[in-house]
Amino acid sequence: MKFLIDLISEQLAGAFERAGFDAAYGKATLSNRPDLCEYQCNGALAAAKQYHKAPIQIANAVLDALGENEMFASAEAVMPGFLNLKISDEYLAAYLRGMDADAHYGVQNDPDACTIVLDYGGPNVAKPLHVGHLRSAIIGESLKRIYRFFGNHVIGDIHLGDWGLQMGLIMAQLQDEKPGLPYFDPDFTGEYPAEAPFTISELERIYPAASARSKEDEAFAARAHEETFRLQHGERGERALWQHILRVSVEDLKRNYDNLGVSFDVWLGESDAQKYIPQMLETVKAKGLCVESEGALVVPVQEETDAKEVPPCILVKSDGATLYATTDLATIVQREQDYHPKKYMYLTDKRQNLHFEQIFRVAKKAGLVGPETALGHIGFGTMNGKDGKPFKTRAGGVMRLETLIADVTDYVTSKIKENQTVSDDELPQTAKCIAMAALKYGDLSNMPTKDYVFDLDRFSSFEGNTGPYILYTIVRIKSILAKYGDWAHLPIQPPANPFAKDLMNVITRLQPTLETALASSAPNLICAYIYELAGAVNKFYHETPVLKEADETLKAGHIALLGLAKNILETCIHILGFSAPEKM
Repeated sequence: MKFLIDLISEQLAGAFERAGFDAAYGKATLSNRPDLCEYQCNGALAAAKQYHKAPIQIANAVLDALGENEMFASAEAVMPGFLNLKISDEYLAAYLRGMDADAHYGVQNDPDACTIVLDYGGPNVAKPLHVGHLRSAIIGESLKRIYRFFGNHVIGDIHLGDWGLQMGLIMAQLQDEKPGLPYFDPDFTGEYPAEAPFTISELERIYPAASARSKEDEAFAARAHEETFRLQHGERGERALWQHILRVSVEDLKRNYDNLGVSFDVWLGESDAQKYIPQMLETVKAKGLCVESEGALVVPVQEETDAKEVPPCILVKSDGATLYATTDLATIVQREQDYHPKKYMYLTDKRQNLHFEQIFRVAKKAGLVGPETALGHIGFGTMNGKDGKPFKTRAGGVMRLETLIADVTDYVTSKIKENQTVSDDELPQTAKCIAMAALKYGDLSNMPTKDYVFDLDRFSSFEGNTGPYILYTIVRIKSILAKYGDWAHLPIQPPANPFAKDLMNVITRLQPTLETALASSAPNLICAYIYELAGAVNKFYHETPVLKEADETLKAGHIALLGLAKNILETCIHILGFSAPEKM
């Protein structure tokens, strides 16, 4: 289904051409003076220089060529040469009926739809999720849903940090705390226990304790390196213990991500890429891209067009150790073999921009991906407290993600109880819906690349540009529809008043909004749209006696319009990653 604004432009282009001017000047835009018109065309001003005519002469000629057109309720040329347009009520209603009849409300699948690997999440095992993981999870989940809405095959990969020295530190500490464990007995030949010798709570204590100890105890640090070496060289006991660490951690991660309404298709990590490292290194070497620098193996990636220095990408350190770049490049090799994607999207803190620029250049130079394969990185800003610094607990520590979710849910619960709007049975689920809307919309309504201030009071408000306000609007519509009865098959009618028409015009902007959000990987555009849509709904409701309307045809038209608005709002919040309760 074509965008309404494109259909308008087609009519204008034809009129420009019939009037003897280039059709390219017939481009419509949303009016910046909605009090005067709904759409406008400034093409006559641009054409004046080429045709050596006054803009108003050109505008009048185009207006004459446009003639009587069923698309427009009015069309006029105004000084110095603007074309001001208003859509006909009947045409607008017909357009919305077309949207209403389509499962995707007229949104077409991406003509370039393909397989996309979306790398987001990136937590380390044996560590709790904290607020620093929030943006990656929320933005990544929404982007996955946007891409899928347009027909792409999206593979969401969490890419766990499950390899390296952190594992050795945990094992060395465990050896001291639980020396009787069979994993450290080189003479043990039996089956290792099926149950892990620790809980997730113990793991979360052990790692920071071991990390701090290693900075002060050289002997302990050396043992941790030895345990890491033994793990990475396949020692039986270390491998079995590592499997326990991984399993316990992943179970806890899944629980926390489920609580946030975030899911992944693939639960792979750095460890899974290790076997692809030799192949990757051989490919890069065979291309003649590697040089030795102070004993390290590096790939120069600086280009003549670079405005500033881009350091070489280090693949192997002088001591033989590999780095994140090595693993990320090996992971690309793995993904090429497993999924053959046409696009890679990485979502991380924006401070990793340089890292991804380096690996993308190596991947292209070495032919690890095809020349047509897109490699993209979205670097997001930080979630800050009201002091402008990264969000912390009141005690100044890093807040666990489950604590943040619980705090937001408790806050919302207390606000609901003040109004006594839902039963005790409905309260937990309702509070959870509103809390997720507050948390996710509060994040997603900001540009991904920008820092933002987390303000619980503002994000949880039922007024203003917030998630709860959007949910309140949806619930209000649901209540009206329930009182009316069977509304599902009511046709959209021409608008009965200016408020209905304003609402209808906002609805027509769904398709271009979603398409732009897709092209720019920007969920914030969807947030801005549904805030505008919710505002139009509420103004229409306040100014229109929907259920009290005596004329049944008019009432049915009102109801059909509200039903379409509700469906679009629910579709959009689903894309953003949250849902609406039945009552608020």
